[in-house]
Amino acid sequence: MKILLASSEVHPFSKTGGLADMVGALGKALAAAGHEVAIVTPLYRGIRGRFTDIKPTDLRLDVPLGDTRVSAGVSELRLNQRLTVYFVDQPGYFDRLALYGENNTDYPDNPQRFIFFSKAVVQLAHLQPFGPFDIVHLHDWQVGLVPVLLRHEAHRTGWRAPRSVLTIHNLAYQGGFMGSTFAFTNLPLDYFAPTGVEFYKNLNCLKAAIIYSDFLTTVSPRYAREICTEAYGCGLDPVLRARQGRLVGILNGVDYDEWNTHRNLHLRHPYSFRKMAGKAASKADLQRELGLPVRADVPLFATVTRLADQKGMDILLAALEEMLATDMQFVILGSGDPNLQRGYQNLSRRYPTKAIARIGYDHALSHRIEAGCDFFLMPSRFEPCGLNQMYSLRYGAIPIVRRTGGLDDSVVDLTEDDTLADGIKFTDFTSRALAGAIRKAHVLYRTPELFAQMRKNAMTADFSWGRTTAEYEKVYQRALA
Repeated sequence: MKILLASSEVHPFSKTGGLADMVGALGKALAAAGHEVAIVTPLYRGIRGRFTDIKPTDLRLDVPLGDTRVSAGVSELRLNQRLTVYFVDQPGYFDRLALYGENNTDYPDNPQRFIFFSKAVVQLAHLQPFGPFDIVHLHDWQVGLVPVLLRHEAHRTGWRAPRSVLTIHNLAYQGGFMGSTFAFTNLPLDYFAPTGVEFYKNLNCLKAAIIYSDFLTTVSPRYAREICTEAYGCGLDPVLRARQGRLVGILNGVDYDEWNTHRNLHLRHPYSFRKMAGKAASKADLQRELGLPVRADVPLFATVTRLADQKGMDILLAALEEMLATDMQFVILGSGDPNLQRGYQNLSRRYPTKAIARIGYDHALSHRIEAGCDFFLMPSRFEPCGLNQMYSLRYGAIPIVRRTGGLDDSVVDLTEDDTLADGIKFTDFTSRALAGAIRKAHVLYRTPELFAQMRKNAMTADFSWGRTTAEYEKVYQRALA
């Protein structure tokens, strides 16, 4: 098949979260499976300087955007014989300090930026050099208008448009904008209706994708069920229930070429479940690097995350207020809500020998944290898939997770299977329940034989992309049929 993946961020070129990791890894996996794959993404500031093999092409895009037209160049990076990344080069929209906004505030012209990008994807589907695509696979709201634009273009011109597949990475982010922004789509007003892209008099990009895509996926089976309920549907559950027959949950895979413990440029000490000395050395290195006492006898807990209530960072902060009275250490790497940032920085100042808060994102440090910690905390309010719990499993860091979404699908608790257990789960979204899970971790840490067995289970759990790719291939075939 000839497949075009469209995403506003793709690792290693641009990233704010797991979306980028997933799209980058899926592109590689589909190409390895024999498909011809292209990825289209914006050319953000700094990408060309870091990836000097990116070359401009002769392709030019000319996009109507309301009463104006916006032009753009297209650059490309050929990663291998079957995988090419196309970068939409429009400096006015994408040569900025950040991807979506600054100082915790979205850019005010995000509607124009991503309506333009969606139109650029459709034009590229026309202009691309290796023949017509079979599938355009879209990721989240930033390209949510692509399916309706494809359908309208096919209706208008008779073009045999590719089939569209949408992956919902997080239903909470929908691309909802004032109704007046619909004018930038240049679509007939008929589409701006409750049965189309309109949502309570506003334009809703994700709703548009849900209605007009040929098939829908989410990034875990449980999340596919959850979003069809009022509790998790973020207002779109009736729309999703109407399309439930074309909604499939597929658990994300992990790119083990990058996330591994034995040939990793970010780690000084390779290790495996058979030879764990490197894990202990990584823990000591991390403690030294962050200014914590170097102690092998104390459990080190960590999290690498966006600081947001969705990630459970509010209940974690409250749980740590109680649990840091015990003999433990804690490390957090992330940024987000200013109040949460201050909360964790204050915690670090009050417990300088027990808690460290690093505000920001550092990819290499995230690897060192995974390698150095004993337990990895993910107490999410909801979690479509989550990748860090899978990274943690491979790194021998026992994940402590709430029973929701992909966390529940990917981690096995002792109460579920005592022979295959590789993590600790809790159910209630409360600091008390989370503190109880942390207490279980303390007991586990002081039960060496069981701890070693769970680490072995964790490090041998397989979330490689082969299984995931096969599931996406089935969805593509169903869409084509």
